[in-house]
Amino acid sequence: MRSKLGQFGLIIAGVLIGVAISLNFSAVAQRESAARALPLPIEELRAFTEVFGRIKQDYVDPVEDKKLITEAINGMLTGLDPHSAYLDQEAFREMQVGTQGEFGGLGIEVGMEDGFVKVISPIDDTPAARAGVLAGDLIVKLDDTSVKGMSLNDAVKQMRGKPNTRIRLTIVRKNEPNPIEIVLTRAVIKIQSVRATTLEPGYAYFRVTQFQEGTAELLSRALEQHIKGPMEGIILDLRNDPGGLLNSAVAVTAMFVEPGKLVVYTDGRAEDSKMRLNASPEHYLRGRMREDFVRRVPQEVKSIPMVVLVNGGSASASEIVAGALQDHNRAVIMGQQTFGKGSVQTILPLGNNTAIKLTTARYYTPNGRSIQAKGITPDIPLQSAVDKNASLRIRESGLSKHLEDAKATAPDPKEAENLKAAEAARAKFNFTPEPRPEIDPKELRPEPGQVVSPKDYELNQAVAFLKSRAGAARSN
Repeated sequence: MRSKLGQFGLIIAGVLIGVAISLNFSAVAQRESAARALPLPIEELRAFTEVFGRIKQDYVDPVEDKKLITEAINGMLTGLDPHSAYLDQEAFREMQVGTQGEFGGLGIEVGMEDGFVKVISPIDDTPAARAGVLAGDLIVKLDDTSVKGMSLNDAVKQMRGKPNTRIRLTIVRKNEPNPIEIVLTRAVIKIQSVRATTLEPGYAYFRVTQFQEGTAELLSRALEQHIKGPMEGIILDLRNDPGGLLNSAVAVTAMFVEPGKLVVYTDGRAEDSKMRLNASPEHYLRGRMREDFVRRVPQEVKSIPMVVLVNGGSASASEIVAGALQDHNRAVIMGQQTFGKGSVQTILPLGNNTAIKLTTARYYTPNGRSIQAKGITPDIPLQSAVDKNASLRIRESGLSKHLEDAKATAPDPKEAENLKAAEAARAKFNFTPEPRPEIDPKELRPEPGQVVSPKDYELNQAVAFLKSRAGAARSN
């Protein structure tokens, strides 16, 4: 038996080595690089095939080869960092649909922590948000199935489903003595990624909930509509915005800065992961887009005093926008430290309509600050929301196997300069935020027909700051 197992292992090893060699040559050819192929880890491949053979021969139930190899691929990717993943046909299709702003499910941005699903942020106006799911909640069961040991893709797949079907989430929330059960009805999630309103004469508010296809064009139209007459201030709300498409973030930034300004750059091992993206059409228009919708934005938008609201749920693309506007001294950032997702995931299609989502680079702000595991520090910090979950908001640095900041051991001198500049800016503004009142979070939800709640603390502080700045400018 051992002899047969050894022969089987050698056969599988030969197949794997052959596949690895062919993939390696393919990758080299695609990159048109003369780089040498990495040596194959023969001992590790032998161990893999021995385990594969043992499972095939001795596991209590028969297991298909496809399942074993798919799980091996899953393990390779999920073992790297919280964001790399294997996308099977269904997951790949849902990912493509999700970036277009419509999909079926509950409306939760999630990650994995200690084997459970942790809520990063509920999405505005979705079943999860309406039912009271909070950032930081730990989902331990889906219906009667424990989440422990389940991959993130499998958990997301189970939470999604046909509209009007129900699912029961069992949630652990710190400071709550017992698990909480919430029954949600799945719906077609149509993300309204841009909302806008005129708060009062001279003050306009723009909320971006996610950076999707079409988000920047929607924002350009909203700016056209609401920037009328003399303006004292603009508020861009990126709170609980989990991110999205990079080109959309570049386009949004381009609306508020001068053409050609650096928005973000990326750095990774491969040459094609090193990019510098500017506020230029060639860096934000893609696909069949022909019209440069950024040009429709009134020119005065680039100089109107501006506040960007952020919090611990602001991640990825929203951090890129906030960091660029902060580095170019275009906007004052108010709120709480952001999530800190500063890594680039590249979708690499494979055969049979599957793909891998692989972390290939880190993001850096125009002044060279790393976002990864650190986030964006507000110029004017505001108190966190007064609720039991406020201090428990999950951040990138708290995720298991999170990617470290590559420059953590050698801080960029520019970062110290930026911190000093921020302190000087706060002193110059001479603005002291009011203490946050104790309000039930449910009261902060806008009423039907409203874009914002009149009790929104961060928003009210942003307006107060812009008014104080306008008053100071007039007195000078």
